[in-house]
Amino acid sequence: VQLQASGGGLVQPGGSLRLSCKASGMAFSYGAMAWYRQGPGKQRELVANITSSGTTNYADSVKGRFAISRDNARRLVHLQMNSLSPEDTAVYYCYTNWGRAYWGQGTLVTVSS
Repeated sequence: VQLQASGGGLVQPGGSLRLSCKASGMAFSYGAMAWYRQGPGKQRELVANITSSGTTNYADSVKGRFAISRDNARRLVHLQMNSLSPEDTAVYYCYTNWGRAYWGQGTLVTVSS
């Protein structure tokens, strides 16, 4: 299984970014997917996850601002991030458990003016 994340970058407070994760080596439509993040000096934390049937779950800190979605035909999972604040600055990781845990390489999101 390989997970390739993209879409990070520098954005001003209040701005938006869309992260994408391309999965290979798994029956994507059957797998739950998630986004985690690790901010400076912080532990890695769950941001959002989505089941194979499309049920979503969010960390309280991002509810109403972030949206996770999946495109099974393209084997993609997205994280739409709106109303970004400096506290959202982190490396964002795509994750799945397909027999064991798999992590993408991480994509850096920096929210700063």
